[in-house]
Amino acid sequence: MNGLSSLQTLQALSNLLTTTDEADDEDMKSAQPSAKLGPGNIGPPPQSNTTKEASYTKRSNKDIWDEQEVPDGSQFDDLTDLRPEPEFEMMFRQCVGTEDLFLGMSGKDPSSMCCEGLLVKVKLPDTKASDVVLDIREKFLDLRTPKFKLGLHLPHPVRQEEGKARFLSERQQLEISLLLRRPADFVYS
Repeated sequence: MNGLSSLQTLQALSNLLTTTDEADDEDMKSAQPSAKLGPGNIGPPPQSNTTKEASYTKRSNKDIWDEQEVPDGSQFDDLTDLRPEPEFEMMFRQCVGTEDLFLGMSGKDPSSMCCEGLLVKVKLPDTKASDVVLDIREKFLDLRTPKFKLGLHLPHPVRQEEGKARFLSERQQLEISLLLRRPADFVYS
């Protein structure tokens, strides 16, 4: 019989890998050899009194939700405000040079992940520039006028401090230019 498969070799291996008490030794001696050896017997015995920690911890304050759990812009949702949403259009902007167009050297592609900016055009008929209230967050644009209300979730995070807006009174249109905060900005800058 091969030395690796003999009963004494398996018992010696099990004794090396496990730390047993005297009570466990008596149980092992009284058990049948075929019943006591198996894959579960190799290594330390499993501990049955494991305690599970709760993933939710109760806070002492009376808040129902944490600030991170509430999506951006939900504080601007007002169901009692019946002002209509104005017509708007979103366009991505990408700076493309001849090396991109003809040779493809910079690695840019036409996807929105390679775009640098976002242009939002909002049509506001019968509105003056002084009536427009604009608030831009990282992922949310809030626009309010006496006649219209627009709460727009942005497709990508933006640099809210570096945005520009201009009101074109001849077209009665507001153009908002925003720079995108892309995941790979630190590589290209």
